[in-house]
Amino acid sequence: MLPIDQRPTVLRMSNVNKTFNGNVVALNGMSMTVGQGDFISLLGPSGCGKSTALRLISDLMVPTSGKIDWEGGHEVGDLGVVFQEPTLMPWATVAQNVWLPYRLRGKSYASVKDEVLEALKLVGLEKFQNSYPRELSGGMKMRVSIARAMVTRPRLILMDEPFAALDEITRFKLNNDLLELKAKINCTVIFVTHSVFESVFLSDRIIVMAARPGRVIQELHVDEGYPRSEEFRTSAEYAAYCRQATDALHLAMGEAA
Repeated sequence: MLPIDQRPTVLRMSNVNKTFNGNVVALNGMSMTVGQGDFISLLGPSGCGKSTALRLISDLMVPTSGKIDWEGGHEVGDLGVVFQEPTLMPWATVAQNVWLPYRLRGKSYASVKDEVLEALKLVGLEKFQNSYPRELSGGMKMRVSIARAMVTRPRLILMDEPFAALDEITRFKLNNDLLELKAKINCTVIFVTHSVFESVFLSDRIIVMAARPGRVIQELHVDEGYPRSEEFRTSAEYAAYCRQATDALHLAMGEAA
């Protein structure tokens, strides 16, 4: 993979502001360049605008001011989104849930069945294609949600604290699996988290944000190659990056006070 400063640009946020109800400033002057292949974590206290930034990028909101530009423009299918809850349709099978992005584009299940099954295979759920969400564990439901987000092989995947509600063992496993999936489909990820440890393990760039008003305080680079293993999680280098991110987060929380 190319060094961070040599990667082609996918998306650029330029001095983006978002205000609600005329006076609640969710984001203030947020600027960020997203390069092809980046794994970026947005790290910060509650209320710092991390999720608002994702909604703006996904066109679920529009900025009050500033610009968000996709390099070369973007089309339906260029973006996948994974929310904190799996948001699966309970009446639909696993395969039908993963088919949804194609269904919304008017494509029949038969025409994209191979893509759906390949996505399920990548998350280890090909044997559960005919199961229903109620028959799955929390971790399995999140895998389905990830498969649905990546089935169209998007340029960019947005993930809003997808593992926050899971137990630590499942969370670690899904962190490992996510990095493997990213390598396989060669996508770019923006990942929202409150966890210093998760951000350091997953990311090559960590954007630390402060609240009131939401803004970028610091950007940290985790200069460790991929794939990352349990050996990295227990290394002195990992501990040092975690201390650095913790210090930046404490600064952000002080700035928000």
